[in-house]
Amino acid sequence: MTLIEHVYEFRRRLSYAMLAIVAGGILGFIWFEQSVGPIASLGELIRGPYCALPEGVLVDFGGNDGPCQLLQTKPFEVFMIRLKVGIAAGMVVFAPFWLYQFWAFIAPGLYPKERRYGRVFVSIASVLFGLGAALAYILVPLALHMLVGFGGENFKTALTGQDYISFILTLLIIFGISFELPLLIVMLNRVGVLKYEQLHRWRRGLIMALFVFAAIVTPADPFSMIALAAALVLLFEMAIQIARLHDRKLDRQRKDLGWDDVADHEAAPFEYTPSAADDDADDTAKAGKSRNTDEVT
Repeated sequence: MTLIEHVYEFRRRLSYAMLAIVAGGILGFIWFEQSVGPIASLGELIRGPYCALPEGVLVDFGGNDGPCQLLQTKPFEVFMIRLKVGIAAGMVVFAPFWLYQFWAFIAPGLYPKERRYGRVFVSIASVLFGLGAALAYILVPLALHMLVGFGGENFKTALTGQDYISFILTLLIIFGISFELPLLIVMLNRVGVLKYEQLHRWRRGLIMALFVFAAIVTPADPFSMIALAAALVLLFEMAIQIARLHDRKLDRQRKDLGWDDVADHEAAPFEYTPSAADDDADDTAKAGKSRNTDEVT
């Protein structure tokens, strides 16, 4: 493909991805008020941690029997909140569709081994992001209870929808992205940038850095910080062990090939037999054909 054809292909894939996101946003916008079978509505799921606060903390707007509600302070606020939450939920639900479009654009330029690794890492990254977001959702009631309780008996809590939704989405995104850090370590080890010996030597410092990172990105409550730090340390330790197994496998391969016994000034023990002139011509023709194929791709 020529450069302009690559641009057209990218535009086409991007258009399909945007259509998938828009479709997911419409679905999420409807799901915000409508439950889907046994699954509660998106509004109830988002409002759940706020409504889990003790009754004495929340401002009661509807009497003792009134439902737990957030505040709307602007005429257009609820629509924007519903749209924002719907798009976020739709992007998660329709993630395989729009992620496939980007994958379909870059996959022709990768080797089969690289494509296989790419699919595995994308799948694992999606699972890790979901686990991080689920952990954040579980910890939100504890974090809210801790944060709104600093005022004691002097304050009542009535959060606006915009502030509360921003708090929830930020926490979910932070936890989801943080869970990708161990996967990044495994990827760097696979490409040879990080070795197990380096990770083993830096283990204490990296664990300390994870606790500092958790303290910075989480709200000012110990529950979120400790939970995020503990989960990251556990995933980090798993990443180190995966790196150890990978490097041990590479060491065995090098030993079998005899590369470790070769001095720096000696040539590598490759068995190279010169080919005949006819074979060279055939190889050159094949190489030219392969190069043309790569250019077309």
